[in-house]
Amino acid sequence: MNILISNDDGFQAPGIVALYEALKDLGRVEVVAPEHNNSAKSNALTLHSPLYVSQASNGFRYVNGTPADCVHIALTGLLDYKPDLVVSGINNGANMGDDTIYSGTVGAAMEGYLFGIPAIAFSQVEKGWGHIDAAAAKARELVQQMMAQPQVAGSPWLLNVNIPNQPVAHIKPLRVTRLGRRHSAERVITQTSPRGETMYWIGSAGAAKDDSDGTDFHATFEGHMSVTPLHVDLTEHASLPAWTKRLSGAHA
Repeated sequence: MNILISNDDGFQAPGIVALYEALKDLGRVEVVAPEHNNSAKSNALTLHSPLYVSQASNGFRYVNGTPADCVHIALTGLLDYKPDLVVSGINNGANMGDDTIYSGTVGAAMEGYLFGIPAIAFSQVEKGWGHIDAAAAKARELVQQMMAQPQVAGSPWLLNVNIPNQPVAHIKPLRVTRLGRRHSAERVITQTSPRGETMYWIGSAGAAKDDSDGTDFHATFEGHMSVTPLHVDLTEHASLPAWTKRLSGAHA
């Protein structure tokens, strides 16, 4: 089994170190991760400045770019083989509901998926790395479960996983969930710079809006690890006939 690990918190983050330690004996496992924190970079690729790959003393390789850059470079030239699985995380905080649109953790996993490789994004529900070893153990458990089934060698798939910050014995069995929804983000924060200019800081994510039964929010609130299958097709298929009718008289 060849496994590529990346993340968005940076190659020195406790989450990626714990994930590597949990998976390193499952096969050939390599880490290619961002040099610095790249949270909320989604699927961004760096196109207008050069990227460099360096190697840390522990063997991890790191890139002065985004999470998607790391996986893209690994798959298009850095590695001399195609991984069987791309794993991203473990993220410092949840990636549930609308978070997945912005998440660099999900972006790294999705880059593998776009290259036709099965991929999993792992996150802890709360920030702070509490019980990170337990989260890593649950991540290993899921990876082993997938390795034991034909899915890993079959068509590519993408899973978004959120793990409660609890000891292993307290984490309830996984639930397959759908994405919930959040309220709009909180107001932007403004400050004045030493030069008298106005600075803007993006506000915090909104609270859960749809956290009903079946969502990732609901499952993790009840203490379960949530597993949400994702796909990339953004087409609103149900509305295609309506839009065709609305625009049937439109002229170029």
